[in-house]
Amino acid sequence: MKEKQNPNYVCVHAGQLKDEVYGGATAPIYTSTAYDYRGEGTNLYPRYFNTPNQVALGKKMAALEHTEAGMIFGSGMAAISAVFMAFLKTGDHIILQRALYGGTAHFAAAEFKNLGIEYTMIEHVDQESLSLSLKPNTKMVYIETPSNPLLEITDMALVSAFAKANSLTTAIDNTFASPINQTPADFGIDIILHSATKYLGGHSDICAGTVSCSQEHIESIWKTAKNYGGSLSDQTVWLLERSIKTLALRVKRQSKNAKKIAVSLEKNPNIKKVNYPGLKSHPQHQLAKKQMNAYGGMMSFELKNHIDQTAFLERLEVIFPALSLAGVESTILAPTTTSHSLLTPKEREEQGISDGLLRFSVGIEEPSILIADLENAMKKSRKKK
Repeated sequence: MKEKQNPNYVCVHAGQLKDEVYGGATAPIYTSTAYDYRGEGTNLYPRYFNTPNQVALGKKMAALEHTEAGMIFGSGMAAISAVFMAFLKTGDHIILQRALYGGTAHFAAAEFKNLGIEYTMIEHVDQESLSLSLKPNTKMVYIETPSNPLLEITDMALVSAFAKANSLTTAIDNTFASPINQTPADFGIDIILHSATKYLGGHSDICAGTVSCSQEHIESIWKTAKNYGGSLSDQTVWLLERSIKTLALRVKRQSKNAKKIAVSLEKNPNIKKVNYPGLKSHPQHQLAKKQMNAYGGMMSFELKNHIDQTAFLERLEVIFPALSLAGVESTILAPTTTSHSLLTPKEREEQGISDGLLRFSVGIEEPSILIADLENAMKKSRKKK
């Protein structure tokens, strides 16, 4: 049925555990860490990612991402590291997009050397840079689009075609887009990852991660992941499943709000630059239009020098300066001191992340209220001459 492909339908109904005892509308929670091992079937154990709630939510994520299978992890980095460790071994090489979440970039810098894994970071992901980075021992290409925090867009179809031509596995961090705005599997990407702490959780109260891919890939990831212990408690799995039911509604509103606010900020004389793929001025707007359903609730911008950034953040009354992103409430932060603080100043400079950059996660509030809050804070934080 065509209506069953609707994102709202999938968010609510896909992978739903049925309450076979009382017929409740919500899924039951199976919190046990000890299950009867007798009889046919797999031994159930939380660290094996195979308890009823874990399996059900994996199915929901697979449906949302148009893949065969899914797994739920204790954090986004648990999911990312499990994928790296499943597909890379000593002597292998991976191609990484330079514009990555700071935690991912730090993992590569801190762990790959110790493991004897080579990596190449490319500034702009295009055919030429991919070809120049390719080595005989290359096994994987890892990208993030839109990127954190500059909202750069990577051509997923191009990356997929290159990888398939060279027998490489592709993986993507799809956190900023969410499966509502972008389904990378439809462009040929093999493995889709999320920090479920963000849009999937959506209420700034869950820490989790997800992986969606083929059944063959999920089995490879599972063999490694069970050894690292990055599973999520079933109580939190249940909360995440509940949150995902409203994912499409939340993301649609946040995307609509962000577009209005980005247009307003771009016209504001106190703003140096706005990074938002929904703006026609964005250098990759046409590509974003091609591979995204909407442009998301994330943006970043730089204040002009006559605005004191510290004072600006202090004078915001509605928008909350906070870590993380994608909750129903609007939040803002300076990447240099938070999400990308683990990178060296040189590494941040190479990625184009200036000290004056602010990352803005747009919530579900009325856009007029958020615009007024931004403008009021700018007005009150002008530097004295």
